[in-house]
Amino acid sequence: MIMKIAIVNPSFGNDFVRVARWAAKSRGRVQRHPDYLLIAAQVLRNANHEVIFVEAAARNISPEETLKITADFNPELVVIHATTPSIYNDIEQAQAIKDKTNCKIAFVGQHVTAEVNDTFDIAKGTVDYILRREYDYTLLDLANKVDTNKILGLSWANNQDIVHNSERPAIDVNLLPFPAWELIKPEWYPDAGKKYPFLTLLSGRGCNNACTFCRDPQTMYGYKLRMRDANQVCDEMEYDLKTHPQIREIMFETDTFAASREHATSVCNEIIRRGLNKKISWSCNARINTDLELLPLMKKAGCRMLMVGFEFGYDEALKAVKKGGVSIEMARKFAFRAQELGFIVHGCFMIGAPGETKETAQKTIDFAKSIPMDTIQITGIAVYPGTEMYYWAKQNNYLIAKNWRDWLTLEREQKTLLSYPQLSNSEIDKLIDQGLREFYLRPKQMFKMLFSIRSFGDLLRKLYGFKAFLNYFTKKK
Repeated sequence: MIMKIAIVNPSFGNDFVRVARWAAKSRGRVQRHPDYLLIAAQVLRNANHEVIFVEAAARNISPEETLKITADFNPELVVIHATTPSIYNDIEQAQAIKDKTNCKIAFVGQHVTAEVNDTFDIAKGTVDYILRREYDYTLLDLANKVDTNKILGLSWANNQDIVHNSERPAIDVNLLPFPAWELIKPEWYPDAGKKYPFLTLLSGRGCNNACTFCRDPQTMYGYKLRMRDANQVCDEMEYDLKTHPQIREIMFETDTFAASREHATSVCNEIIRRGLNKKISWSCNARINTDLELLPLMKKAGCRMLMVGFEFGYDEALKAVKKGGVSIEMARKFAFRAQELGFIVHGCFMIGAPGETKETAQKTIDFAKSIPMDTIQITGIAVYPGTEMYYWAKQNNYLIAKNWRDWLTLEREQKTLLSYPQLSNSEIDKLIDQGLREFYLRPKQMFKMLFSIRSFGDLLRKLYGFKAFLNYFTKKK
């Protein structure tokens, strides 16, 4: 039997990025593609269910318009990706849709997986189902009307009781379809660091590291690397180009693309064999302990930019967050080798490690300025429910948030949630802004960014980034 299903990505104020690693209005004013949601959408479509995707977050569609679009479809089931800071708003929008359509409501995502009972308590009957962890086939079972008691990975409301079914085993990622990209437009997702427009690609799920702050391995995809076959990855690249021929880049959004040398090597060789490196560039996330011998092959295969998790500028902080197998010296060697090979390097840094002081935070800022990078981002540690860092902070009374609304500022901006006796949350926020100014306002860095412009597209991306930079600091003032 065919079911009508609406997958809704609700807005939460303008420019809220719902499916990013930090759900907030990003400092770079970027948007993140809903790749996981669209993979689930295609799982449903392959089973002949009727699916719409309402992208209200990236398009800044109001709750009223979201309600109208969804209600006009008259779905039997509505799936909403809920986040920590927006959870109350998500429930309100879900209730409005439910009142209008009498549909069932299912919530998915990291927050509701970590806080199942709390979500049902807040929802007070609005939410019928929570699909814990990987939800692709849990959702398919719901759509196929499998006996609710038998659906793995499902928590559900049974009259006044909440039932938690057994966990669903990790999915074989090679059995998953490509995302239903035809349901979105790449132009909805600006990002000054990527060629515009672009699409994301997940070459695997899971992570083989155990960083205390990292949300997705702990709440969703686990600590085991599950990498896709190289042929399938390249098939998806060709599918992307066929579906949206205007795209200029593919971002491998896999947490650690090169964590498996075998995977990265096979993907790069297949890209070269098919000549895809002559058709489109690609970028990827990387750790600083990536095998340096992989980098020349990645460059040859068309990799343009590396999004690198440097995190901190001193070894003690890396150890404090269990960033295993890495060191500052390793980070330095990685950065200089990447520059030597001609990669664009975007560095990801944080302030607020356990034991952090103003002096140690300055070490991170100084380190960021000492290595060759094109762009950086600096944040406080995003302490999300379900992570080891979150429980440690709560236990030690370092977490300032009293409820989920406290996760962002009133303007939906990122907000530091940790406050230590030796370094307050407001001091951490000031150090973040100080670090961004110190990095970007150096004459050397400004000239580097200016002379890196090679095309009209580069100019537009730089202007977008500059506008986002000014917008962020203007609002801070």
